Amino acid sequence: MNRPCEVVVISADLENRHTIAETLARLEVDSICISTVGQYREVAENEIKLVFCDVHLPDGDYRDVVAATGSAKKAPNVVIMAKQLNSDNYHQAKLSGIFEAIPTPCRPTDIEWMVILAKKQHRSQALAALQSAR
Repeated sequence: MNRPCEVVVISADLENRHTIAETLARLEVDSICISTVGQYREVAENEIKLVFCDVHLPDGDYRDVVAATGSAKKAPNVVIMAKQLNSDNYHQAKLSGIFEAIPTPCRPTDIEWMVILAKKQHRSQALAALQSAR
């Protein structure tokens, strides 16, 4: 699985993966869809900018995904997808290292907004790196 991609979608829900992949394709964003943390670990070393991830997966949860992203050279932003996420769980997830959370079923506007925010953050980080190199 050494295929370049900007976004990884990790969800056991086939319909949700399909919805997100269609939205990303319309945005001309390269993506790969998988269903487990184990599959993510196989692709985590690639240049990934954004990860959409279910809170619970067949072989773990979003914290396992965040841990696997920590080993990457440039850690991608992890967005969790949840049917319900109360403020305590959201706060705990933010402390665990997630970028943001969106509701499921995922709406195209939420997906697009996460892509925009992630690109903006990556541009800011790249600019900061250039400025510090001077």
